[in-house]
Amino acid sequence: VPMGVLSCMKYLMFIFNVLVFAGGTCLAGVGVWVAVDPAGFQDIVAAKPVLNVGGYLLLAVGIALSLLGFLGCCGALRRSRPLLLV
Repeated sequence: VPMGVLSCMKYLMFIFNVLVFAGGTCLAGVGVWVAVDPAGFQDIVAAKPVLNVGGYLLLAVGIALSLLGFLGCCGALRRSRPLLLV
């Protein structure tokens, strides 16, 4: 396999993982916002009590995606197979 292809794959994986990390961070931010200030979402959350848990669910999914994105970035830069498999 040519070296240029491996280098391109490394940077593509890094960019993809940065996007996953950014998306997870945004989800975690929205989750914190919903959990801390449900008045901003009063129409949705107050009408359906089940959706009150949605803020905590967004927070948990966001943190998990951020962690996976961060580990993926580290794995792509270091070419670490175990980190990429996580």
